Amino acid sequence: MPFDPRNTPLSAIEARVLATLMEKARTVPDSYPLTLNSLVTGCNQKSSRDPVMEVSEGEAQEALDSLRLKTLSVQISSTRSTRWEHNFPRGIGVPDQSAVLLALLMLRGPQTAGELRINSERWHRFADISSVEAFLDELQERSEEKGGPLVVLLPRAPGAREQRWAHLLCGPVDVSTLATASSASTGSNASALQQRVDALEAEVAQLNATVKMLCESLGVEPPAAPAA
Repeated sequence: MPFDPRNTPLSAIEARVLATLMEKARTVPDSYPLTLNSLVTGCNQKSSRDPVMEVSEGEAQEALDSLRLKTLSVQISSTRSTRWEHNFPRGIGVPDQSAVLLALLMLRGPQTAGELRINSERWHRFADISSVEAFLDELQERSEEKGGPLVVLLPRAPGAREQRWAHLLCGPVDVSTLATASSASTGSNASALQQRVDALEAEVAQLNATVKMLCESLGVEPPAAPAA
């Protein structure tokens, strides 16, 4: 019986641990399967993660043990170290391409089909956005016998051109919470951009004043300002 998120949804840390195992299997195969330490480092990356998390070794180990009971992770022991690998496509009953999309949604949060295609470049090269959408549609229309839908197409956010997709492996998505977080993020980005623009304008004004002073001391005409 494939994993059914409706009955046993993943926790946020379980999702991060599982998706990190899937990512490293694709992007750094020479280091895979992962030790616990390497896995924690991957979970806590500051790049390609949304949200950024601070997972402890204890939390990661607990998540691994829980994923193993769900047949989604496998422990590999040796005389030198214990390593872990994922069993996601088989454990959940989806093709590799679908597993890639689900892992990216777990790692990076809701994304458009175009963003998923770009972000999956190192994992799997989809021919075009239509092929990404085909696998997403298949995941959304997954039958009840197989465990039901694994993704949902979110309502279009204000000002957005395209709709974003979210995974359902951690249970139903709270659309209102996502919309609030998206608005807060947009507002924060806009504020940071305005601060940057103000700083650059002040720097340009200071440089113009310095150039004018140098030209006056040399007795030459300052350069004409460029046309707006």
